[in-house]
Amino acid sequence: MPPQRSTGTNSEAEHPRYAGQYLLEAELGSGGMGIVHLARSASGLRLAVKVVHAEFSQDPEFRGRFRQEVAAARRVSGAFTAPVVDADPEAEHPWMATLFIPGPTLAEHVKRNGGLTSDRLRHLMAGLAEALRDIHRAGVVHRDLKPSNVLLADDGPKVIDFGISRPSDSELRTETGKLIGTPPFMAPEQFSRPRHVGPAADVFALGSVIVHAATGSGPFDSDSPYLVAYQVVHDEPDLTGVPEDMVAIVSRCLAKEPEDRPTPDELMTALRSVSAAYDTRAFIPEQRIGNGESAPPARKVPPRPRRERPEGAEDRTHVAAGKRGGRRWRLPAALALTGLAATVVAVGAFARFGRTETPATDKHVVQPSKSSGFAPWDVRPTVAGAKVAGQPQCTYGSHRLYCIRPGVLAMGIDPANGKVLWSRPDPGWRSSDVTSAPVLSGGLLHVLSRGGHRLTALDPATGKTRWGRDTTRYEGGIAHIGAVVLLSDADSEVTALDASTGEELWQHALPGQSLPRFSSYGDGVAYAVSSDGGPTRVAAVDPKSGAMRWQRLLDHGLTLVHAHAGVLWFTSTDSHQYTNAIVRYDVADRTVKRVALRMPLPGAQTVIHGDTAYLLADGGALVAVNTRTSAQLWRVETSVSWSSAPTLAADRLYLSAVDGRLLAIDTAHGALLGQTRARLGGKQGSLVNVLPAPLAADHHIYATAPDGSLFAVDARNPSGW
Repeated sequence: MPPQRSTGTNSEAEHPRYAGQYLLEAELGSGGMGIVHLARSASGLRLAVKVVHAEFSQDPEFRGRFRQEVAAARRVSGAFTAPVVDADPEAEHPWMATLFIPGPTLAEHVKRNGGLTSDRLRHLMAGLAEALRDIHRAGVVHRDLKPSNVLLADDGPKVIDFGISRPSDSELRTETGKLIGTPPFMAPEQFSRPRHVGPAADVFALGSVIVHAATGSGPFDSDSPYLVAYQVVHDEPDLTGVPEDMVAIVSRCLAKEPEDRPTPDELMTALRSVSAAYDTRAFIPEQRIGNGESAPPARKVPPRPRRERPEGAEDRTHVAAGKRGGRRWRLPAALALTGLAATVVAVGAFARFGRTETPATDKHVVQPSKSSGFAPWDVRPTVAGAKVAGQPQCTYGSHRLYCIRPGVLAMGIDPANGKVLWSRPDPGWRSSDVTSAPVLSGGLLHVLSRGGHRLTALDPATGKTRWGRDTTRYEGGIAHIGAVVLLSDADSEVTALDASTGEELWQHALPGQSLPRFSSYGDGVAYAVSSDGGPTRVAAVDPKSGAMRWQRLLDHGLTLVHAHAGVLWFTSTDSHQYTNAIVRYDVADRTVKRVALRMPLPGAQTVIHGDTAYLLADGGALVAVNTRTSAQLWRVETSVSWSSAPTLAADRLYLSAVDGRLLAIDTAHGALLGQTRARLGGKQGSLVNVLPAPLAADHHIYATAPDGSLFAVDARNPSGW
C-alpha cells in the first residue's frame, strides 16, 4: 500500500514517495526524528528506509552527524544487524535503507505472548552476545539496546536502530538537565559519567533486556524515570521471575561497575555451562498473531510489586514519547541525587567506543619471542610541541619506518625499537589532512598533507624538505610509479614529475582515457583505468615517457587489483556494489576469464598471490579462490566486522581490526594463527575513516592502532602475540 500520509509531530504530511530509487510503500514506525518506511527496490527487494523529518534536514550540523552515523552503520552491517543497502545523507530528506527483516520486536513478542522459556532465553542471550561482540569489534557502542530495538528473525535476533536520527547527538558536549534514551535499560555510568561510556554499558543493557524477556518488566521498574535512574545507580536489580539457572549470569551483566561485567565472549562461554541442554540452534520466534497460526501458551510469571520512590523524593519528570523512537526524559538539575549527576551528555547511540587510559609516555616492552630473539615493542610516537592524536599511517623502506599522523608531517622511526629518529611537526594540520601513508619514491619520502592539497618530498635521513608542489587541482589523482609521480586533473590531463627533483617530465592527455587513475604492481608499468559506468578501459603506460604500450576495452565496470607476468586481475561488482566475481585478463592472448563468487561479498578488499585471490569482506568473511580453476578453496568468518586491507607475506595474511587487534591467518586453510590484544582509542579521536594495512618486513609485522600506538611483533610466532 502507499505510504500513510498523516499530520502531527510523529508523521509528516510531506512524505516523499521515493527515497532515492526506492518506492516507499507503507509506514512501519515513526519517532521524533524520522519515519521508517517499508520500501522496495527496482528488483523487488524489501527494505526498511528511515527518512529524516524535514525540520532536521535543514540543519547542517545534524547532516554532518548523519553522515558520520551512516558511515558507522555500514561498518556494523553483518549477520546480527540489518545490513545497510544504500543511503544518501545529502538528499533533501536524508535517508538510509537497510534490509527489511520480517519478525516482531522482542517488546511486541513479550507483550503478546508473555515471557520466554528458559531455553529461548538462553538462545536470545547468546544471539545478543554475538551481536554485541560484532558491534563492539567494529568500534561501536550501541548505547540504546532495549526490547523494541531487538528483532526476532528466523535466523536469530537482530539489533536495530542505532540512533542515527537524533539531532542533539550532533554535539559531543554536556547539556544540563536533558537525557535522551531509555532509563530502564541504561547503565549506571550513562547517568553518572556519560563521557566514559564503553562497551560494558551494552552488556548492562543486555542483562536488562533478558530480564524483560523473562518477566515482561525490567530489573529496575517504576512509573517514574527519575526513580528508575536512582534505582539503576544505587539499588540491586529485581530478578524475580528470571529462571534460576540464568540468575547468576544476568546478575553479572547488571554489575554496577563496568569492569565487573563480562564481555560478550565471556557471556557465550558462560552460557555453554548453564545447561547441558544448551545448543546453538537458531531462535525461531512464534509468528505474529493473526497470520493463521495460533500463539503458544505464555509462560506465566508472578506479578512483581513496583518499587516505591525513596522517602522525600519528588517526581517532576516530563515525558514525551514517539511511537518508535527512544523516550526523552527531562530530569531537573535541581534534583541531583547522591551519586547521580542530573547533568548528562546527549551523545549518539552509535558513538565510537574506547577505554579511558592513562596516556603512554614511553614504550611498553613485552617479553622477547622465543622463536627468534626479537623483542616486540609498542610505542606512541609523539613530536614535541605538536598536537598529536589519531592513528599513524606508515610505510617501510631502507630498513626504516616512516609515519604520518595528524599534527605530524612525517617522522622517521627505528624499526628495531620504535624510537623516533627525526620528526617534522605540522602545526597547521586539519582533521582531514591525513589521507594516505607516505611513499618512498626517487630516493625521497613523499608526503601528502593539507587534505591531499600539498605534496612534499623529504630527505628520508633527516626529514628536511627537498621540494614541494601544490596538488589542489589533481583532486586525489596522485600515483607514484617507481621514480615518477603521475598527477591526473579533472580535464583528464596527466602530468609526470621526477620524484627526486620535482621537475616535469611530460604532460598530455592519454587517448581514450577519461579521468584515469593509475596503479602499479612493481613491474615499472603504470596501469591507467577509467570507466564511465559502462565498459572499463585499461592501458599500460610508460611512466617516464608517457608512451602508451597497449590499451584494451573490457566489458562491465571493473576495478584493477593486481598485475603480474602479463596477467591482470580485476574485481566485478553487482548493482548493490557487492563484489560478485574475479576477472582474470591475459594481456598477450587477450583472453578473459570470469570467476564468479559463490556469494557476493560487501566491501571486499582483495589481494592476489599466484593464481589465488583472497577477498576480505565487510562483516568479516574471508574467501580464497583459485582464479585459474574457478574453485573456492575455503571460506572462513573472521568475526572482524571492519578491518584494514589484508597484507600477504609468505604463507600468511595479516589484517588490522578496528579495535586495534592484529590478526594472522594461514593462507592454506584460513585458520587463525594468532592475534594481539585490542588497542582501543580511548578519549582521543572519533570514527576513523581508514584503517592502515599492516607492514611486513624482515620477518616482522608492524601495525598501528586507534589508540595512537605503533607496534611490532615477530611474524614467525603469531601464537605468542
